[in-house]
Amino acid sequence: MKRYFALPLLLVALGLVSVDAGASTLTTLSFVIDIEEHCGEGSVGCDNVSYVGTSKKTGKRIKLRGKSMHTLCADGVTPCRFLGYEFRNGTTLYEVQEDGTLVIMQGKKVLLQETGEWD
Repeated sequence: MKRYFALPLLLVALGLVSVDAGASTLTTLSFVIDIEEHCGEGSVGCDNVSYVGTSKKTGKRIKLRGKSMHTLCADGVTPCRFLGYEFRNGTTLYEVQEDGTLVIMQGKKVLLQETGEWD
């Protein structure tokens, strides 16, 4: 029976499942970003993730929907290592990376890149 408890720990260690599949907050110099996955606990990938970004300067908020990002395993199909999240607002891409980097781009132009701390 103990081997069944080892599987979730192994998946976390391999980066296939995040430890907190619920809500997380990233605080950068300019923004406080609340991220929440709306998928079952233990899901390897999640296509239903919410982003609420609040500007520290103006207090304005933006709410977006997006998905988690992963590398692909050797089979080229199965999601492997967790990379972060991506969200789109028209032509603007918001990328929140696992290491706490927020990148906001329009096309290939980087509008903002800041690294913060996960709470």
